[in-house]
Amino acid sequence: MAGGSYHISSLLEKMTSSDKDFRFMATNDLMMELQKDSIKLDEDSEKKVVKMLLKLLEDKNGEVQNLAVKCLGPLVGKVKEYQVETMVDTLCTNMLSDKEQLRDISSIGLKTVIAELPPAAAGSSMTANVCKKITAQLTGAIGKQEDVSVQLEALDILSDMLSRLGGTLCSFHSSILSCLLPQLTSPRLAVRKRAIIALGHLVLTCSGNIFSELTEHLLAELKRNESTSTTRTYIQCVAGISRQAGHRIGEHLEKIVPLIVQYCSVEDDELREFCFQAFESFVSRCPKEIDPHIPTVMGLCLKYITFDPNYNYDNEEEEMMETENEKDEEQGSDDEYSDDDDVSWKVRRAAAKCLEAMVSSRHDLLQDFYRILSPVLISRFKEREENVKADIFSTYISLLKQTLPTQSWLHTADASGKDEVPLRMLQDQVPKIVKALHKQLREKSIKSRQGCFSLLTELANVLPGCLAEHLPVLIPGIVFSLADKSSSSNMRIDTLAFLHVLLCTHQPEVFHPHMASLLPPVVTCIGDPFYKITSEALLVAQQLVKVLRPLDKPCMFDAKPYMRDLFPATLKRLQAADIDQEVKERAISCMAYTIHHLGDHLSTHLQPTLQIFLERLRNEITRLTTVKALTLIAASPLHIDLRPILGEGFPILASFLRKNQRALRLSTLTALDVLVRNYSDSLKPVMLEAVLAELPALITESDMHVSQVAILLLTTLAKVCPSCLSKASGPILAEIFQLVHSPLLQAGALGAITDLLQVLVVAPAAAAGCAELLRQLTEPIHRCGAAEPPAAHRQTFHAVAKCVAALCAACPREAPGAVSRFLQDARSPGRSSAVRVLAFLCLAELGRGASLDEQGELQAVLLEAFASPSEEEKSAASYALGSIGVGSLQQFLPFLLREIGSQPRRQYLLLTSLRELLGACPPAALGPYVEDVWALLFRHCECAEEGTRSVVAECLGRLTLVNPALLLPRLQEQLASGSPHTRSTIVTAVKFTITDQPQPIDALLKGCIGDFLKTLQDPDLNVRRVALAMFNSAAHNKPSLIRELLGSALPSLYAETRVRRELIREVEMGPFKHTVDDGLDVRKAAFECMYTLLDSCLDRLDIYQYLDHVEDGLKDHYDIQMLTFILLARLAALRPQAVLQRLERLIDPLQATCSTKVKAGSVKQEFEKQDELKRSAMRAVAALLTIPEAEKSPAMAEFSSQIRASPEMASLFESIQKDSTTLSSAESMDMN
Repeated sequence: MAGGSYHISSLLEKMTSSDKDFRFMATNDLMMELQKDSIKLDEDSEKKVVKMLLKLLEDKNGEVQNLAVKCLGPLVGKVKEYQVETMVDTLCTNMLSDKEQLRDISSIGLKTVIAELPPAAAGSSMTANVCKKITAQLTGAIGKQEDVSVQLEALDILSDMLSRLGGTLCSFHSSILSCLLPQLTSPRLAVRKRAIIALGHLVLTCSGNIFSELTEHLLAELKRNESTSTTRTYIQCVAGISRQAGHRIGEHLEKIVPLIVQYCSVEDDELREFCFQAFESFVSRCPKEIDPHIPTVMGLCLKYITFDPNYNYDNEEEEMMETENEKDEEQGSDDEYSDDDDVSWKVRRAAAKCLEAMVSSRHDLLQDFYRILSPVLISRFKEREENVKADIFSTYISLLKQTLPTQSWLHTADASGKDEVPLRMLQDQVPKIVKALHKQLREKSIKSRQGCFSLLTELANVLPGCLAEHLPVLIPGIVFSLADKSSSSNMRIDTLAFLHVLLCTHQPEVFHPHMASLLPPVVTCIGDPFYKITSEALLVAQQLVKVLRPLDKPCMFDAKPYMRDLFPATLKRLQAADIDQEVKERAISCMAYTIHHLGDHLSTHLQPTLQIFLERLRNEITRLTTVKALTLIAASPLHIDLRPILGEGFPILASFLRKNQRALRLSTLTALDVLVRNYSDSLKPVMLEAVLAELPALITESDMHVSQVAILLLTTLAKVCPSCLSKASGPILAEIFQLVHSPLLQAGALGAITDLLQVLVVAPAAAAGCAELLRQLTEPIHRCGAAEPPAAHRQTFHAVAKCVAALCAACPREAPGAVSRFLQDARSPGRSSAVRVLAFLCLAELGRGASLDEQGELQAVLLEAFASPSEEEKSAASYALGSIGVGSLQQFLPFLLREIGSQPRRQYLLLTSLRELLGACPPAALGPYVEDVWALLFRHCECAEEGTRSVVAECLGRLTLVNPALLLPRLQEQLASGSPHTRSTIVTAVKFTITDQPQPIDALLKGCIGDFLKTLQDPDLNVRRVALAMFNSAAHNKPSLIRELLGSALPSLYAETRVRRELIREVEMGPFKHTVDDGLDVRKAAFECMYTLLDSCLDRLDIYQYLDHVEDGLKDHYDIQMLTFILLARLAALRPQAVLQRLERLIDPLQATCSTKVKAGSVKQEFEKQDELKRSAMRAVAALLTIPEAEKSPAMAEFSSQIRASPEMASLFESIQKDSTTLSSAESMDMN
């Protein structure tokens, strides 16, 4: 440390040198020292360093001054508080100096110091004290200083402080406001602008009283309208505040908007521009409060977007050319407007931006936009000012993006009819759009052409095929931009991107007449020296090949003439080794599509091209793309001759199965599968054995998808070359059987395994017969069966049973023997529970596919098992009874109905069997039994057991799907039943008719689901609970059923989120009193339903009303709080602005939850519950902090500092942030 002090002393000595180079080097060395964490200065050194650096700020050499200023930043963290205050005092004094250079360098110094001050929440008092010193001096300087440059610098620094440390300056907010307001009337516009920026930062952290004082002042000044110049400033200030703190200004909009609307009619273009900028910020930041004013604002925007008093658009182009001189003379004589002073374009641009904000935030007004807004925007595509035209294009593109049908699992089979209306309206306007744009595609202006192509690209994506009849007028524009030498690289890239979208979204035949003009410029672009153009052109060429000869339908178009140019251009890029990686990959892909679609036209060129693919396969960088390319070529219906490269290529592909790269292994397995299927004659056993040797290692539960693809390849190999597989079947079967017994096995992999086993068992040279495979499958369970409870996972029993059934289906002669053995196992009391469970499940799977013999005995054995003490056995026997009934409906269904009627003690198990049977039977087969089953089920609607009623409801739902036209009205009639049990069963039955796949019942349900939703208001609590579950199911699986009914259903849903005191009762348990809330389950169901609506019907929700109930939930029971924390985190991502407006009210319950302490004597579970609740609340806080302006809220800033101050809360918060970072990075890896 002494050495460090000595070194600093010597540097300080050099800083006093008369040689500027010495001073510069010494200051530079000091900066390097200060940046080291290890450096520690004693008090004397601190004083000397600070004094010297402040002195160097006045150095004659500018470079030394700059270095001295840079040293101030790291110095802040290395010296004591009073030294920082000394620095700040000197810098503030220097700012008021007469010397301009010293003022400038001092203001930079102050900004540097402010940037390095630790956050106030870190527990240091230095920041607060330093800020107070600076603020006092700055406000003085701003108020009293006559020199404008000093004022500007002071305002700049104040803005920096308010932005970064606004919360620390709370005590100064009032004086800052008093200092800033007079600056809004400064004669210098630059001062006004800086004051507006500072006020924008102030409103984020100031108290409600100061904010009200500011808005009242602005309103008063706007009403006074002292001069147009100051009115402009006040409107700018309102817009600035709205942009920064829209969540706070919302409540004042009712007074502000009428004033701004009034100023739009004043003949001042700049004033109008600021008015529209204010409207834009209101629309973006205060969506709820601006809602009543939207029609007025839109009317003004539409009026002024066409406001161009200095230009005449009415004449056609030719007339315009002829009369141009006359017009110029007329306009020249006009005193009010001249081209030099014309700023009306700013008004049009501001109106366009305001409309864009409206379009982007109001999806619900889409039809109005197409009816009113779209025609006006299309008419303005002729705008003469480039910047304005770009904004008009941008607005229309936003409108198209809002119209784009939502692509998600919710909407694939469930498109709402309402969403089609805007698409139809757009379809009708396409000719007008093309008419307005096609001439501009050949204009000189590159910016205009890029805007046209961006808009047309979006249009083609939204309405595929809509430009087909307009291609004759669009193609010349495309060719012009591709061939134009003056076009920039970006212009050609945008044109190629549009052409690619056009080719992808339209039928191939519409392009055939234009191929002669389209192909040459694309070929030229493939040869372009700029790699991005080449890459984009290859992508277009790939699509062009598909268009030239589509293989999925007959095509008479002769593609051969076009190959003469296209093939050599692509081949040249494929051969080149010294080109960009992206171009290499695109060239490989493009050539693969060329061979796939046109390989029979390549004659002698084919084999040399395939040899290049072989070289690319050996290259580590291009091998993955080449594997995919070979898969495509091998799958071509043209049967391309790949024999010359298979000998060398197959071993290379086999070696890829050992590589770590998962994508390469998967692509290679797919490629091998296609090659084996299509080129089996050309494959030698040695080649196949090399592949087979690699496969056992890939069949593992650690990667189920790779396992599935590997098993699919094995199935193909078993069909094509059974002899090869018989040699390697030992290790492969061992891995497969291990996978069958894994609890992680999924449906896709299980399906692949059953297919493989069926192929293996019938193969001519099968290594193991059916009986042996059955033994190997069941042996592990027989061996471990002695363990009680069963050693194997429940899912394993089902997987083994499915494999057994598949084997017996492939070898029908083995089936009777297998049934007898399983029947014997099921009947034998000496067998373990696991063996009997397996026997029942195997009988179930065997009986599902075919009618079994010995039916009387089967029925007796299964009914006998219902008396077993083991729940697993009873459940398996019940499943078996229903499944066997699927294959023997005539015998088993009447038997089952009789038993249900006569065996009240076994009703639950028998009804479960009936449920299984109804779910698996084809509807046509059940037709004759519908009435009998219906009558039986209705007799059991009144059952006292809720579990039994739930099974009855599911059976009723499944039965209704058999004949919805007959049975759905019957369910509807039963809603009038006087019994709550019957009503709850009916509503639950409707829930089971709503599936995520399209069903014939959907149209009928849509007509009557409103009646079922009325049960949300049922007087019985349980009926309301199941009604909420049905509502949730509809919102999740088929949102279109309930979207139009939300207006009437939501009030009932929200009513169920409230705590009802009459449902809370006290129960005495010995000496203790225990509170029971009977309404808790209903509230949980309501909040779950609210969560589902966020995903499926967000655009139909009034998010502020929704938030009211989320707020209530945050203060509710533990279970409800857990749900609302998740809801809050989701809302922060989906509707951040709305959450921001309610932040103050949302923080309090979160803070209360995180501060709650469990009583010392509580049980362990209470501590665990509270910890989990805190963790969930912290997740919600972390989600809220992802909203950009959230931390600037005083309440959130205070809570954040409380979290940092508590070690326990801080560590919990850090771990949650770490978890969310890890999760998001894992998700992005999955996406890649």
